[in-house]
Amino acid sequence: MVHGYKGVKFQNWARTYGCCPEMYFQPTSVEEIREVDTEKKQVTVEAGILLTDLHPQLDKHGLALSNLGAVSDVTAGGVIGSGTHNTGIKHGILATQVVALTLLMADGTILECSESSNAEVFQAARVHLGCLGVVLTVTLQCVPQFHLQETTFPSTLKEVLDNLDSHLKKSEYFRFLWFPHSENVSVIYQDHTIKPPSSSANWFWDYAIGFYLLEFLLWISTFLPGLVGWINRFFFWLLFNGKKENCNLSHKIFTYECRFKQHVQDWAIPRPLPQVWVPSPLPPRAEGREKTKEALLELKAMLEANPKVVAHYPVEVRFTRGDDILLSPCFQRDSCYMNIIMYRPYGKDVPRLDYWLAYETIMKKVGGRPHWAKAHNCTRKDFEKMYPAFQRFCAIREKLDPTGMFLNAYLEKVFY
Repeated sequence: MVHGYKGVKFQNWARTYGCCPEMYFQPTSVEEIREVDTEKKQVTVEAGILLTDLHPQLDKHGLALSNLGAVSDVTAGGVIGSGTHNTGIKHGILATQVVALTLLMADGTILECSESSNAEVFQAARVHLGCLGVVLTVTLQCVPQFHLQETTFPSTLKEVLDNLDSHLKKSEYFRFLWFPHSENVSVIYQDHTIKPPSSSANWFWDYAIGFYLLEFLLWISTFLPGLVGWINRFFFWLLFNGKKENCNLSHKIFTYECRFKQHVQDWAIPRPLPQVWVPSPLPPRAEGREKTKEALLELKAMLEANPKVVAHYPVEVRFTRGDDILLSPCFQRDSCYMNIIMYRPYGKDVPRLDYWLAYETIMKKVGGRPHWAKAHNCTRKDFEKMYPAFQRFCAIREKLDPTGMFLNAYLEKVFY
């Protein structure tokens, strides 16, 4: 029998959100990894396993996940449930790597879900928002272990936006960082390699001492906001104004340490179908004008027209393949994710609401959908417009949890 506890508080790593559940339950007798199918290259894990603990287990079997987010101190169930993503136009969000899962429903029954079993629930449960039941296990499709070479080099916003398709064709995992209040961009290519682990950068100086200095200067800028543009340009020169290479196991390249706390927004906007795509059995994807360029230039123009609105670097831009998961921000369309942040130097909050509102207005204008695990101000009316399958998901949720056992204040805002 599992006993519940009171007085437990949950808080996200950035300490920007938290909750105090009425009761907290945690099973203690289930093994970390149930089964590895080396022939199919699939692994079945507890939904509560941290990816940082999963990576070494996969290493032992010569396997890896084909794509990962920036942070691995997160659970497998949480990663898929919130629609976590990385970048790569041949790759979907992390939930597209799920081939099966088991769900403990509100009535106590266990549901096995896959494309061949309870397929409709499976289509919803891969991005479940925590509201369909308790995800017990997740079966992930893996690939043979591989190394990546990461190459970063400086560019300009105009060059990258004028040559997006070219960059997307050159690198499997392409993304770029724009430094607001400047034209500066850092381009990041990550690609398969057979090279051994190596680095051309002095990582200790660049990423430890450098970021400690950044936090100190951003703290000063809370008293003198006009310094932010100068700080962005200075750190581009200090850390990103040159070509650097780094080779390692894939999960060590995909993930990195977030040095200090931050407020984040991240929206997925639709983009045209690049020529490198191959035919897919998925539903037709939205095609049209290149909205990445439109959105970024409008964000840049807004900052130039409102000098009192400051924006920390970076604006991170990533690209993701469309899918058929009901509440995936990439549902039925290839997407560009545009991530903005405002750091909290030494835990101090900074003015951000004007920046947030202007960004959200632009994202909605170009047909964006917010990342489920990041800040946003959307309600059910917004989601009904954004998601063609929103009503289908609601019907599935209400069938699986008719009494609202798995709802909370945030989810009530989403569904009611």
